[in-house]
Amino acid sequence: MKTVGVVTGSRSDYGIYRPVMKAVQASKDLSLCTLVTGMHLSPRFGTVEEIIADGFEITERVEIPLDGDTASDIGKAIAGGVAGFSDLFQRWRPDILLVQGDRFEIFAAALASLPFGIPLAHMHGGELTLGAIDEPMRHATTKMAHLHFVSTEVHAKRVRQLGEEDWRITVSGAPSLDNLDQIELTPPNTLLPEFSFDVQSPPLLVTFHPETRGYGNTNDHVNSLLQALDKDGGAVVFTAPNADTHGDIILTAIEEFCATRTNARLVNNLGTKRYFSLMSCARAMVGNSSSGIVEAGSFKLPVINIGSRQKGRLAGANVVHAAADTLAILSALQRVDTAEFRSSIKGMQNPYGDGKAAQRITKTIRDTPMDRTLVEKGFVDI
Repeated sequence: MKTVGVVTGSRSDYGIYRPVMKAVQASKDLSLCTLVTGMHLSPRFGTVEEIIADGFEITERVEIPLDGDTASDIGKAIAGGVAGFSDLFQRWRPDILLVQGDRFEIFAAALASLPFGIPLAHMHGGELTLGAIDEPMRHATTKMAHLHFVSTEVHAKRVRQLGEEDWRITVSGAPSLDNLDQIELTPPNTLLPEFSFDVQSPPLLVTFHPETRGYGNTNDHVNSLLQALDKDGGAVVFTAPNADTHGDIILTAIEEFCATRTNARLVNNLGTKRYFSLMSCARAMVGNSSSGIVEAGSFKLPVINIGSRQKGRLAGANVVHAAADTLAILSALQRVDTAEFRSSIKGMQNPYGDGKAAQRITKTIRDTPMDRTLVEKGFVDI
């Protein structure tokens, strides 16, 4: 059996890994090793309980020290993550390491695996998020990886442009969409009363993170968002921002906003089931989370994507882009509330796949020999 080490560092990537982890767990040829790190192990963000509740045994916990949310703190956290995973790989190594995306915790694990010659599989390569430091970390991880599981052919083309051999690339689709067939959603008449909201007036689902390539503007950006929500006056469910530079500025502003409003709630971690359940019945999604770009389209959910954090990412017809400006956000809210807009997205197809990514990923990992041909990469000139 091949051991597959899955590195998960936050609630956001866990929802993406979950279907793949289930598929690996069910395979007679693969053995799942769950490597938990980052925000999962933080008292503030801790989401280890959700992983255990889903039936996964935690193989290893790799602490990444994060003392604050300054640029220096993030840099030191990357260094700490590399050190922690290096210590792990010195005493134990999986047959292949599976990582997702672009966050600094994941980048640290990928970088640590490099000198050990551990085969690396990477999901969601080739995508763009021009407003975040995640962007270069994603492409750097692509160059370290030996197998690529990309969400669309557009992203496969970008991975080829980075010199990757075509046989290493699988257009799998986005694994998070597999959840839609695996999770029984909570109906609105059960879910919304949990937040003391009227089923007839569904809330906005708001997830807002700092633009880490322009974090000096974080205070202005979150204030513009909250002013727009205040003027709109509708019910809101917030999820907490990631552990990014100046994330605490956003969290504090949201806490103060919710403290003075009876129809606003902040939930640090909704969990995959409640998050998707809210997507299925929300009025719209607002913010700059990748989930608004990747998953929301499967619910035909209108999305207002604010600012440049997700700039460059392929988006469906349900996404309206707005500047981080109060009037621009209000205008976008008014647009997505119109019958014309709602009607225009009823028949849309999510460009991120068909919900069968996990089986493609596990089949490729199962069928690929873990030999020198895999590890000794070439470079394709175009």
